[in-house]
Amino acid sequence: MIEQDDLKELAPTGTLRGGVVIAPAKSVSFAIKDDDGVAQGVPVDLLLGFGAILNIPVALTEFANSGQLTDAIAEGRCDIGFMPRDAAREARVAFGPSFYLMGSTYLVPAGSAIHTIDEVNREGVRIIAIANTTTARSARRTAPLASVEEVAGVDIMTARAQRGDGDAFALSHDSFLGLLPRLPGARILPGQFQETGIAVAVPPGLPRALALAARLIEEAKESGLIRRAFDAAGFTDAAVAPRS
Repeated sequence: MIEQDDLKELAPTGTLRGGVVIAPAKSVSFAIKDDDGVAQGVPVDLLLGFGAILNIPVALTEFANSGQLTDAIAEGRCDIGFMPRDAAREARVAFGPSFYLMGSTYLVPAGSAIHTIDEVNREGVRIIAIANTTTARSARRTAPLASVEEVAGVDIMTARAQRGDGDAFALSHDSFLGLLPRLPGARILPGQFQETGIAVAVPPGLPRALALAARLIEEAKESGLIRRAFDAAGFTDAAVAPRS
């Protein structure tokens, strides 16, 4: 039973305003556009599933990166979204449970002499990361000798990697798997320099909205909604985060 006061706080307009990050290839947290320009992927399936459970319409707003999505939720322009959780974001949005544990690593272009994550932390190495993201912040923290350049979206990063314009490109493992076919000879470095949860987020100061969003995530784990979204997007080996 959904309490109407909870629903009103989560979706004050009567429509669930969800935010999704659009990228050139799907990941557990990124969506893509199909040939008709319609967003599809794990975050889309989850938001549409939540709308069906709540029996309200869903309106999607698309963003180039998770930093932009963070801004929209923090400012109340979106009611709900999914993003990697870190301390900088915790100061701006309210997080519920994670549905996936994301590991970040580096991709290096064809012919690179870099073979390990530790070798990225050297003077003169140029790291390319997505602006205002937890991965970019972690790359700066864990590779202080290298330089980090932020770009607006995964499409720009992919173009840079295709040109070899950068020494190491920072993203999650699952994001790189979808991009590798576009990057002949590129390699994903083993291991990870960050692990964080992909969590549901709502605007701050809305305890009823947060409680309802948390409930939706936990019930989606139990019902198989998250598992089905992973499988439909091709992430059959991705593990759903355990229940909180």
